[in-house]
Amino acid sequence: MKTITSTQFSKKLLQFYDQQGRKDLPWQQNKSAYSVWVSEIMLQQTQVKTVIPYYLKFISSFATVELLAKADVDEVLHRWAGLGYYSRARNLHACAKIVVEQYQGEFPLDLESMVKLPGIGESTGGAILSLAYGLPEAILDGNVKRVLARVFLVDGWYGNTQVSKALWQLSREYTPKLRTGDFNQAMMDLGADICNRAKPRCEECPLSKHCLANLQDKTKEYPHRKPSKKIPTKQATMLLTLNKQNQIQLFKRPPSGIWGGLWSLPEETHPSKKTILVDKFKHTFSHFHLQIKVIKGSQTNRVEDNSALAWHNIGDLTKLALPTPIKKFLYKQFKIKEK
Repeated sequence: MKTITSTQFSKKLLQFYDQQGRKDLPWQQNKSAYSVWVSEIMLQQTQVKTVIPYYLKFISSFATVELLAKADVDEVLHRWAGLGYYSRARNLHACAKIVVEQYQGEFPLDLESMVKLPGIGESTGGAILSLAYGLPEAILDGNVKRVLARVFLVDGWYGNTQVSKALWQLSREYTPKLRTGDFNQAMMDLGADICNRAKPRCEECPLSKHCLANLQDKTKEYPHRKPSKKIPTKQATMLLTLNKQNQIQLFKRPPSGIWGGLWSLPEETHPSKKTILVDKFKHTFSHFHLQIKVIKGSQTNRVEDNSALAWHNIGDLTKLALPTPIKKFLYKQFKIKEK
């Protein structure tokens, strides 16, 4: 059931954008494909208020796609550390290299070429093309999915392929050919603020009179959540090992998997009976809890791949890309102040 035409829909959203849309975000100033791209990658699974300081720090180090492409991946990961989902940072670096080497530093102007770049899917590609270049491409990020699922009562969890297809069809149908960038920004703003998941403010929404979830008092039901699944807890024993020069032994994690490419404490592969507990803490990922026990280590402990081990001066920890929970532990342990 549809209670609003595509023309009415876009008109109301553009009026909302003109009156209330966000226009002062850092990546909207001196807007370029580069600034839109970096912000869109950071905003994947992360809120705007969290992203802003990371974006400013990142851009201060890598002001152009050329500078990002030239940078060492460890430096990129260091500037990213704390945002999580580190494959995004590695893809960002890989994508920058391709844009510089194959496209002379300019992003391609067609969606087909855009989505072939590392880390850029159809929605991110559509966002870059519409927000930076004004091209008529639809988007479907989490905020847009929520708005469409409520307005048109789209059943099912949108991680489901068929539900995703239905939402894409609606997004393409209702995205206007003119002022597409402003429209897409309005949809993201509406979903992030007014049509939020927990406490939607339907009385302020420009689509309230046409939203089926609002009309049928079902905003709490939509969008349908992912089927619940118990999150398992995993255990890890990590080693805090210092040498006579007061250097710390760290392990560079493999590119894939959790904390990919970051420096972390090595994990003990064969636990010793004699252990001295230093600390223990818990970190939660999207799909499991990790219970970490840190014990005092020595150079005789058997750990992960020895070729990935290295000694670092304590004073250099602030220059390394460290997982957030490991960084917090080490900073506390050695009384290091956050820069």
